Amino acid sequence: MTFSQKALQVVREIPRGKTMTYKKVAEKAGNPGAARVVGNLMKQNYDPTVPCHRVIRTDGKIGDYNRGGSDEKRRILIEEGALS
Repeated sequence: MTFSQKALQVVREIPRGKTMTYKKVAEKAGNPGAARVVGNLMKQNYDPTVPCHRVIRTDGKIGDYNRGGSDEKRRILIEEGALS
């Protein structure tokens, strides 16, 4: 399994109402230094089985979202209970 496949699987397993940082996804996928790679994967992801909106920046900021921007990402995370 490639790093990209592992990272996508890690993101698939983030439960509703939870978030994970790009860095943590990279670590769990086996390459702790690949947070930017994870960011690029999420940027290019349109697979509905990969909840890329649940991946946030290490500094706690939401970050961008390729399906409606950061406002839409925030709205979804609030709806799921991950943010208040």
